[in-house]
Amino acid sequence: MTGGDEPGAVRRRILAMGGGGFTMEPDNPALDDFVLSLAPRSEPRILFLPTASGDPAGQITAFQGRFAERACAPEYLSLFRLHGSDRTLQEVIFAQDVIYVGGGSMRNLLAIWRAHGLDRLLAEAWERGTVLVGLSAGAMCWFEGGVTRSSGAPEPIAGLGLLPGSLTVHADGEPERLPVWLDAVRRGRLPGGWAADDGVGLLFEGTQLARVVSSRPGTSALRVDAVEHELVRRRIEPELLGAGPRTLPPPGDDILELRQAQRVRSGFKRPSG
Repeated sequence: MTGGDEPGAVRRRILAMGGGGFTMEPDNPALDDFVLSLAPRSEPRILFLPTASGDPAGQITAFQGRFAERACAPEYLSLFRLHGSDRTLQEVIFAQDVIYVGGGSMRNLLAIWRAHGLDRLLAEAWERGTVLVGLSAGAMCWFEGGVTRSSGAPEPIAGLGLLPGSLTVHADGEPERLPVWLDAVRRGRLPGGWAADDGVGLLFEGTQLARVVSSRPGTSALRVDAVEHELVRRRIEPELLGAGPRTLPPPGDDILELRQAQRVRSGFKRPSG
């Protein structure tokens, strides 16, 4: 895949949230207002996909409660209740400016999407400029892989691969996920990537990380890569929404430093004893 979008090209954006939004922060609209700010028009069409949780009425009601009074045209798509629809899935998906995917079971989400061909439609919509947004399972699905609890205990799982790397979510709220992810990255079962606290959003322009934002103070994101079976970690302090933009540090410097240290160590023999 290429990096950021070329000048004049369709702007491709994905916002991956570790947790938060209307399903987790009913009294804090910061992340959802940020979602609307990413849309290409002032009153965007926004579609909610609650597939990962089985299209529950509670999530749909929460979505409508958050967006119904805002400057947008919200609707939801229930793949479990398609009977009676007079539009094809392609017509629904391609009509949107923003597609917002809820949390739940990543394994079930991907299986149902693939059964309906929605994985292909979402990838094409992104290439056409639709903003893709998701939290928890709805965030990890865009990456090459993540850590799911679909079967109970945390375990690595493959994603759609629109974004390179992996993502694990709820890094502070469900800390049992983090060691499973770190071990999978170290062993090569998952590519390096990010861990995101609840309230943290990772905004990608094309396939490059452009901004890290948060609706909550005291949260963070973590970038982790495996270099010669050692983990290189870099903490990223997010931009607190409403507090002004923050410049991300250049990627890769810490990995280069580790490689240089390994070269030095390779010529040094530890004394026996």
